[in-house]
Amino acid sequence: MPVKRQPIALTLAGVDSSGGAGVAVDLSTFNALGVRGKCVVTAVTAQSSKAVWGVQGTRPIIITAQLEAAFSECPPQVAKCGMLYSGGVVEAIAEFWGRRRTPLVVDPVLATSSGKSLLNPAGLRALKRRLLPLANVVTPNVPEAEALAGMFIKSPEDMRQAARAIHEMYGCAAVITGGHLRGKEIFEVMYDGFDEYQCITPRLRGGPWRGTGCRFASAVTSELAKNNSLPSAVRKATKWVSAELAKLKGGSRSTR
Repeated sequence: MPVKRQPIALTLAGVDSSGGAGVAVDLSTFNALGVRGKCVVTAVTAQSSKAVWGVQGTRPIIITAQLEAAFSECPPQVAKCGMLYSGGVVEAIAEFWGRRRTPLVVDPVLATSSGKSLLNPAGLRALKRRLLPLANVVTPNVPEAEALAGMFIKSPEDMRQAARAIHEMYGCAAVITGGHLRGKEIFEVMYDGFDEYQCITPRLRGGPWRGTGCRFASAVTSELAKNNSLPSAVRKATKWVSAELAKLKGGSRSTR
Protein backbone atom coordinates (compact mmCIF):
# COMPACT_ATOMS: atom_id res chain seq x y z
CA MET A 1 0.00 0.00 0.00
CA PRO A 2 1.58 3.33 -1.03
CA VAL A 3 2.47 5.79 1.72
CA LYS A 4 0.41 8.98 1.61
CA ARG A 5 2.65 11.96 0.87
CA GLN A 6 2.64 14.77 3.41
CA PRO A 7 1.36 18.03 1.93
CA ILE A 8 3.93 20.82 1.52
CA ALA A 9 3.30 24.55 1.89
CA LEU A 10 5.62 27.51 1.39
CA THR A 11 5.64 30.77 3.34
CA LEU A 12 7.19 33.97 2.00
CA ALA A 13 7.42 36.26 5.01
CA GLY A 14 9.64 38.21 7.36
CA VAL A 15 11.52 36.99 10.42
CA ASP A 16 10.13 38.45 13.67
CA SER A 17 12.89 38.33 16.30
CA SER A 18 10.28 38.01 19.06
CA GLY A 19 8.83 34.87 17.45
CA GLY A 20 5.31 36.30 17.64
CA ALA A 21 4.58 36.58 13.92
CA GLY A 22 6.02 35.95 10.47
CA VAL A 23 7.97 32.90 9.38
CA ALA A 24 8.13 31.31 12.84
CA VAL A 25 4.36 31.41 13.29
CA ASP A 26 3.70 30.28 9.72
CA LEU A 27 5.94 27.22 10.01
CA SER A 28 4.54 26.28 13.42
CA THR A 29 1.01 26.54 12.00
CA PHE A 30 1.88 24.32 9.05
CA ASN A 31 3.40 21.76 11.39
CA ALA A 32 0.43 21.81 13.78
CA LEU A 33 -1.93 21.12 10.88
CA GLY A 34 0.11 18.25 9.46
CA VAL A 35 1.77 20.13 6.61
CA ARG A 36 5.48 20.23 5.87
CA GLY A 37 6.70 23.81 5.66
CA LYS A 38 9.25 25.58 3.50
CA CYS A 39 10.15 29.26 3.71
CA VAL A 40 11.44 32.23 1.75
CA VAL A 41 12.67 35.05 4.03
CA THR A 42 11.61 38.44 2.68
CA ALA A 43 13.00 40.60 5.51
CA VAL A 44 14.56 40.44 8.96
CA THR A 45 13.05 42.55 11.73
CA ALA A 46 14.27 43.50 15.18
CA GLN A 47 11.13 43.76 17.29
CA SER A 48 9.35 42.91 20.49
CA SER A 49 5.63 42.64 21.16
CA LYS A 50 5.46 46.44 21.52
CA ALA A 51 8.01 48.04 19.19
CA VAL A 52 10.13 47.63 16.07
CA TRP A 53 13.81 48.63 16.27
CA GLY A 54 14.72 47.95 12.68
CA VAL A 55 13.91 46.20 9.41
CA GLN A 56 16.26 44.89 6.74
CA GLY A 57 14.69 43.73 3.48
CA THR A 58 16.07 40.82 1.46
CA ARG A 59 17.56 41.66 -1.93
CA PRO A 60 15.28 40.65 -4.81
CA ILE A 61 18.00 38.44 -6.34
CA ILE A 62 18.08 36.40 -3.12
CA ILE A 63 14.26 36.18 -3.10
CA THR A 64 14.42 34.61 -6.57
CA ALA A 65 17.21 32.24 -5.50
CA GLN A 66 15.21 31.11 -2.46
CA LEU A 67 12.14 30.49 -4.62
CA GLU A 68 14.10 28.48 -7.17
CA ALA A 69 15.60 26.38 -4.38
CA ALA A 70 12.21 25.81 -2.73
CA PHE A 71 10.73 24.56 -6.01
CA SER A 72 13.76 22.57 -7.16
CA GLU A 73 12.74 19.48 -5.17
CA CYS A 74 9.49 18.48 -3.46
CA PRO A 75 7.71 21.65 -4.62
CA PRO A 76 4.92 23.03 -2.41
CA GLN A 77 1.27 22.48 -3.25
CA VAL A 78 0.31 25.96 -2.01
CA ALA A 79 2.24 29.11 -1.02
CA LYS A 80 1.46 32.02 1.26
CA CYS A 81 2.87 35.58 1.25
CA GLY A 82 3.03 37.65 4.41
CA MET A 83 5.32 40.65 4.94
CA LEU A 84 6.95 41.59 1.63
CA TYR A 85 8.50 44.96 2.62
CA SER A 86 9.45 46.50 -0.74
CA GLY A 87 8.49 46.90 -4.36
CA GLY A 88 11.58 44.99 -5.42
CA VAL A 89 10.57 41.96 -3.35
CA VAL A 90 7.01 42.04 -4.70
CA GLU A 91 8.23 42.36 -8.28
CA ALA A 92 10.62 39.40 -7.86
CA ILE A 93 7.81 37.21 -6.50
CA ALA A 94 5.40 38.32 -9.22
CA GLU A 95 7.98 37.61 -11.91
CA PHE A 96 8.54 34.11 -10.52
CA TRP A 97 4.82 33.41 -10.03
CA GLY A 98 4.03 34.48 -13.55
CA ARG A 99 5.68 31.22 -14.62
CA ARG A 100 3.91 29.06 -12.01
CA ARG A 101 0.46 27.67 -11.41
CA THR A 102 0.97 26.95 -7.72
CA PRO A 103 -1.96 28.44 -5.75
CA LEU A 104 -1.00 31.59 -3.86
CA VAL A 105 -2.54 33.00 -0.67
CA VAL A 106 -1.65 36.64 0.00
CA ASP A 107 -1.82 38.05 3.52
CA PRO A 108 -1.25 41.75 2.69
CA VAL A 109 0.75 42.79 5.76
CA LEU A 110 0.99 46.59 5.61
CA ALA A 111 2.03 47.67 9.13
CA THR A 112 2.65 46.52 12.69
CA SER A 113 0.15 47.20 15.47
CA SER A 114 2.42 50.05 16.64
CA GLY A 115 2.15 51.70 13.21
CA LYS A 116 5.53 50.72 11.74
CA SER A 117 5.23 50.26 7.98
CA LEU A 118 6.04 46.77 6.72
CA LEU A 119 5.32 47.50 3.05
CA ASN A 120 6.56 50.68 1.44
CA PRO A 121 4.44 52.69 -1.06
CA ALA A 122 6.18 51.14 -4.07
CA GLY A 123 5.52 47.73 -2.58
CA LEU A 124 1.82 48.46 -2.15
CA ARG A 125 1.56 49.65 -5.74
CA ALA A 126 3.33 46.51 -6.98
CA LEU A 127 1.15 44.32 -4.77
CA LYS A 128 -1.99 45.76 -6.36
CA ARG A 129 -0.68 45.88 -9.91
CA ARG A 130 1.42 42.71 -10.16
CA LEU A 131 0.86 40.21 -7.36
CA LEU A 132 -2.83 40.22 -6.43
CA PRO A 133 -3.89 39.43 -10.03
CA LEU A 134 -1.75 36.28 -9.73
CA ALA A 135 -3.16 35.28 -6.33
CA ASN A 136 -5.93 32.81 -5.65
CA VAL A 137 -7.05 34.45 -2.42
CA VAL A 138 -6.15 37.49 -0.34
CA THR A 139 -6.80 37.57 3.44
CA PRO A 140 -6.77 41.22 4.64
CA ASN A 141 -7.88 42.50 8.02
CA VAL A 142 -10.15 45.55 8.03
CA PRO A 143 -7.48 48.30 7.61
CA GLU A 144 -5.77 46.28 4.87
CA ALA A 145 -9.09 45.68 3.11
CA GLU A 146 -9.76 49.42 3.25
CA ALA A 147 -6.41 50.08 1.56
CA LEU A 148 -7.06 47.47 -1.15
CA ALA A 149 -10.72 48.31 -1.81
CA GLY A 150 -10.41 52.09 -1.41
CA MET A 151 -13.33 52.37 1.01
CA PHE A 152 -14.08 52.70 4.70
CA ILE A 153 -15.27 49.59 6.54
CA LYS A 154 -17.41 50.14 9.62
CA SER A 155 -19.74 47.14 9.61
CA PRO A 156 -20.10 43.53 8.42
CA GLU A 157 -22.11 44.82 5.46
CA ASP A 158 -19.17 47.04 4.52
CA MET A 159 -16.96 43.95 4.71
CA ARG A 160 -19.25 42.19 2.23
CA GLN A 161 -19.04 45.11 -0.18
CA ALA A 162 -15.26 45.36 0.21
CA ALA A 163 -14.79 41.65 -0.49
CA ARG A 164 -16.74 42.03 -3.71
CA ALA A 165 -14.81 45.16 -4.66
CA ILE A 166 -11.47 43.42 -4.08
CA HIS A 167 -12.53 40.49 -6.24
CA GLU A 168 -13.68 42.83 -9.00
CA MET A 169 -10.48 44.90 -8.87
CA TYR A 170 -7.89 42.11 -8.65
CA GLY A 171 -9.64 38.93 -9.78
CA CYS A 172 -8.82 36.89 -6.67
CA ALA A 173 -11.06 35.60 -3.91
CA ALA A 174 -11.15 37.78 -0.79
CA VAL A 175 -11.42 36.69 2.83
CA ILE A 176 -11.73 39.70 5.14
CA THR A 177 -11.19 39.16 8.87
CA GLY A 178 -13.19 41.49 11.10
CA GLY A 179 -11.28 41.54 14.37
CA HIS A 180 -10.83 45.33 14.15
CA LEU A 181 -14.57 45.97 14.24
CA ARG A 182 -16.20 46.40 17.61
CA GLY A 183 -18.68 43.94 19.04
CA LYS A 184 -19.02 40.70 20.93
CA GLU A 185 -18.65 38.68 17.72
CA ILE A 186 -15.99 38.56 15.01
CA PHE A 187 -17.05 38.26 11.38
CA GLU A 188 -15.12 36.71 8.50
CA VAL A 189 -16.44 37.27 4.98
CA MET A 190 -15.33 35.33 1.91
CA TYR A 191 -16.26 36.10 -1.68
CA ASP A 192 -14.80 34.28 -4.68
CA GLY A 193 -16.86 35.71 -7.53
CA PHE A 194 -19.55 33.04 -7.25
CA ASP A 195 -20.23 32.25 -3.62
CA GLU A 196 -20.21 34.24 -0.41
CA TYR A 197 -19.40 32.65 2.91
CA GLN A 198 -19.71 34.30 6.32
CA CYS A 199 -18.33 33.00 9.58
CA ILE A 200 -19.22 34.43 12.99
CA THR A 201 -17.26 33.52 16.13
CA PRO A 202 -17.47 34.87 19.70
CA ARG A 203 -14.81 37.44 20.57
CA LEU A 204 -12.49 36.05 23.23
CA ARG A 205 -11.63 38.20 26.22
CA GLY A 206 -8.00 39.08 26.76
CA GLY A 207 -7.10 39.74 23.14
CA PRO A 208 -6.33 40.60 20.46
CA TRP A 209 -3.02 38.76 20.05
CA ARG A 210 0.03 39.20 17.87
CA GLY A 211 0.31 37.01 14.82
CA THR A 212 -3.39 36.25 14.48
CA GLY A 213 -3.40 37.18 10.80
CA CYS A 214 -0.33 35.02 10.19
CA ARG A 215 -1.98 32.06 11.90
CA PHE A 216 -5.20 32.49 9.95
CA ALA A 217 -3.59 32.85 6.51
CA SER A 218 -1.21 29.96 7.23
CA ALA A 219 -4.07 27.78 8.43
CA VAL A 220 -6.03 28.54 5.23
CA THR A 221 -2.91 27.69 3.23
CA SER A 222 -2.48 24.42 5.13
CA GLU A 223 -6.05 23.35 4.49
CA LEU A 224 -5.78 24.22 0.80
CA ALA A 225 -2.60 22.12 0.64
CA LYS A 226 -4.70 19.23 1.93
CA ASN A 227 -7.09 19.72 -1.02
CA ASN A 228 -9.91 21.35 0.91
CA SER A 229 -12.12 23.84 -0.94
CA LEU A 230 -11.69 27.51 -0.05
CA PRO A 231 -14.92 27.74 2.04
CA SER A 232 -13.92 24.57 3.89
CA ALA A 233 -10.36 25.89 4.39
CA VAL A 234 -11.68 29.17 5.79
CA ARG A 235 -14.09 27.38 8.12
CA LYS A 236 -11.42 25.00 9.40
CA ALA A 237 -8.87 27.81 9.76
CA THR A 238 -11.29 29.97 11.74
CA LYS A 239 -12.06 27.12 14.11
CA TRP A 240 -8.36 26.27 14.58
CA VAL A 241 -7.27 29.87 15.18
CA SER A 242 -10.05 30.38 17.72
CA ALA A 243 -8.86 27.31 19.60
CA GLU A 244 -5.25 28.53 19.48
CA LEU A 245 -6.18 31.99 20.76
CA ALA A 246 -8.10 30.44 23.62
CA LYS A 247 -4.81 28.87 24.68
CA LEU A 248 -3.07 32.25 24.51
CA LYS A 249 -5.48 34.20 26.71
CA GLY A 250 -3.48 36.76 28.64
CA GLY A 251 -0.59 36.65 26.10
CA SER A 252 0.96 39.48 24.07
CA ARG A 253 -1.43 41.73 22.18
CA SER A 254 -1.86 43.00 18.64
CA THR A 255 -4.50 44.73 16.55
CA ARG A 256 -4.57 41.99 13.91
